[in-house]
Amino acid sequence: MPVYEYECSACDKVFEVQQRISDNPLEICPECDGEVKKLVSVSSFQLKGGGWYSDGYSGSSNGNGKSAEKKEKAAAPPCQGGNGSCKSCPSAAA
Repeated sequence: MPVYEYECSACDKVFEVQQRISDNPLEICPECDGEVKKLVSVSSFQLKGGGWYSDGYSGSSNGNGKSAEKKEKAAAPPCQGGNGSCKSCPSAAA
């Protein structure tokens, strides 16, 4: 149930009341029987993150809405020189 905030014009008290959306707003202060007005208060509801689409439904994702790329290093071919010490050998650079 939503929580609504009211302010009494007679006693200046600010209070909260849980009410259904379909309930009529309060008109009388429960403490002093003064006239109350409904306040607009800050919501505690916050949206954080990339959202449901980018987090799980856009293919392979890294959470930023961009597809994650796999960077695989190609395996070096075996050394052709015998002892693997030549500088031009692909396995020596690996």
